[in-house]
Amino acid sequence: MSDYSKGGFTLPGESGYEDLTLKMAEKWGADVIRDSDGTVLSDDIVKAGYGIYSTICIIRDHNEWAKQNPDKLQQSFLMTQPVMAESDTLEISLMKDFFAEQFVVNDSEDSLKYWEVYDRTTEQKVDGSVWSYDKDSGNVKVKGVTPFHSYTVSFLAYRIWEEISMYNHVTNNWQKEHLMPIDPRTKEAQDYMYGWMENWCKEHPDTTVVRFTSMFYNFVWIWGSSEDNRSLYSDWGSYDFTVSPKALSDFEKEYGYALTAEDFIHQGKLHVTHMPATKKQLDYMEFTNKFVVEFGKKLVELVHQYGKKAYVFYDDSWVGVEPYSSHFEEFGFDGLIKCVFSGYEARLCAGAKVETHELRLHPYLFPVGLGGAPTFTEGGNPTLEAKKYWNSIRRALLRQPVDRIGLGGYLHLVEPYPDFCDYIELVGKEFRKIKSMHADGDVYTLPCKVAVLHSWGKLRSWTLSGHFHETYMHDLIHINEALSGLPVDVKFINFEDVKAGALADFNIVINAGRAGSAWSGGDAWKDADVVCALQKWVYEGGVFIGAGEPSAVDGYQSYFRMADVLGIDEDTGAKVCHGRWQYDVDSETRDRIFPDEATVPARSFLYLTDGKAAVLADENGIPTATVNAFGKGKGIYLAGFEISNANTRMLLNMMLYGLGMDLDQNYLTDNANAECAYYPVSGKMVVINNSGETITTNVKTEKGRKTFTLEGFETQIVDA
Repeated sequence: MSDYSKGGFTLPGESGYEDLTLKMAEKWGADVIRDSDGTVLSDDIVKAGYGIYSTICIIRDHNEWAKQNPDKLQQSFLMTQPVMAESDTLEISLMKDFFAEQFVVNDSEDSLKYWEVYDRTTEQKVDGSVWSYDKDSGNVKVKGVTPFHSYTVSFLAYRIWEEISMYNHVTNNWQKEHLMPIDPRTKEAQDYMYGWMENWCKEHPDTTVVRFTSMFYNFVWIWGSSEDNRSLYSDWGSYDFTVSPKALSDFEKEYGYALTAEDFIHQGKLHVTHMPATKKQLDYMEFTNKFVVEFGKKLVELVHQYGKKAYVFYDDSWVGVEPYSSHFEEFGFDGLIKCVFSGYEARLCAGAKVETHELRLHPYLFPVGLGGAPTFTEGGNPTLEAKKYWNSIRRALLRQPVDRIGLGGYLHLVEPYPDFCDYIELVGKEFRKIKSMHADGDVYTLPCKVAVLHSWGKLRSWTLSGHFHETYMHDLIHINEALSGLPVDVKFINFEDVKAGALADFNIVINAGRAGSAWSGGDAWKDADVVCALQKWVYEGGVFIGAGEPSAVDGYQSYFRMADVLGIDEDTGAKVCHGRWQYDVDSETRDRIFPDEATVPARSFLYLTDGKAAVLADENGIPTATVNAFGKGKGIYLAGFEISNANTRMLLNMMLYGLGMDLDQNYLTDNANAECAYYPVSGKMVVINNSGETITTNVKTEKGRKTFTLEGFETQIVDA
């Protein structure tokens, strides 16, 4: 419709609030109504002429079957906190540190053979002959230990409360039965799930889309026994909740070697996604992915047999459902739904190979948000939250479109917030306008072809491990967020891609993160072929941008392996007695590149390698931003990167400067708080205000400069 008032919007309906549901469906232009976890749709809603999404989580809400088959529950390896021995005997309580409502010990014979006791002082495994498990006490007793050494027990535990159910209970104060997660590894569990799914399809003839809440394995969230440290560990990309004696046995048969508890526990560190993967970890990921796709595909095909589409909600888990994996398309999903707080999450969804891409916007219609702060309750401001989230997402959607947006949660909570209802109506119209311009033709993009280089490469495109608020401390997530709305082409590559010649497709490479992390690269930088390929590429005209501790690894003349390119390095303690190059800050170049209010965080122990790099910023006599000529190319270094409107423009300016391009390009705003997108086919130009204040900005176009005054968070669409 010409007024962009309807379509591409999914509304959460709610039985008992039929009038409100249909009223808001009309106001927000919904063409689909969905249920949510904890809600149902009445016949009056289902028969109202809308498409119907039905939410299922195939592994939970089967408590009767689960209680009859307790050995078919999902499991995980857990490790006790280290206990220091005071004599030559030691007794360790397995569940002392863990939330008893989430886990129960699996002490079956098949499980016990995988348990391990470790002396963590020496990192030596304790022989199984000197320890035993007492079922009555739930303790492991160890004999012949060394006094004042610390010991741990790694053991398998069943999960008796599925973590999303657990979170929803706690967040919404539900008073109902805890849901247990079924593991589909066994034929018995698969037969049950397939039969349940078929019966469900028969009983829901009006459902047009089945929305799978992930597939089988949700993200890892281990809760502790103490409320002072309830969340012991959380990683949205972890495979720890997929393990079981059967999985381990099947893996050994397929790969020819056995995995141990320590391969998962990893000295208690587990295998956080922020660290480079080991070969064993990659093998186990591939093994698990193939299984999830093999059984998941059967369920998707079953849904299709009943004339329904199958979408997957990619948020509660990555396990086996990673959209950029080589196996994802084998599922046959018709759509991908992504919960989003940020621009990079919108780009993650938009780039997946499915027919329909849909964003689930925030704030969710819950009384409180993820951090426990009020939202749709006293003290909350859901309208302001919605503006801030849409502000981040909108700039990403100007670069790459999605097909649908929507909300989740409990619709009745919006009734006391008419301003929120009005704002979501505006968001819906803005979204449809942006979508229509993409349909007319591609958005204009500068000739900046950017490769983000890290250990995961394409597999973890546009993400680190979870939402922005869970990975905020990493430089790269801030860079991803900045890139998500910039007018540049972005792809993600790994170190094997570098050796295979992928650099030929790019003129900018970004590497950022802490030393040893998956994002900086860790031991991958020990490969001389990688270093030489990148140095040659920069020498011939490429731009290498490093932030934090890029290319950092111990054991070489320089800590940053790309120090020759960057002209700067970090002293790990070996060069405290060495002299330092003196320098003057190049304020002229800084003023060209740095908008007002742009900042670079300080970092200790940085030093210039040969004094040739231009220092653009420093703090306490230590450079924080440098540019170094290297052959025909440039190395650009930032001590860190934090997302802000000014810093986002600074990053773009650095890319343009590195490539020798004029910073005053067409269709760029002259105010860092504003951004512009141009659609050549339709001749339309979108200018957005990324701040909450009224601003004025000029945009250079092929027809001259145009001036815009925008209210806080406003969008203006004009003819270019």
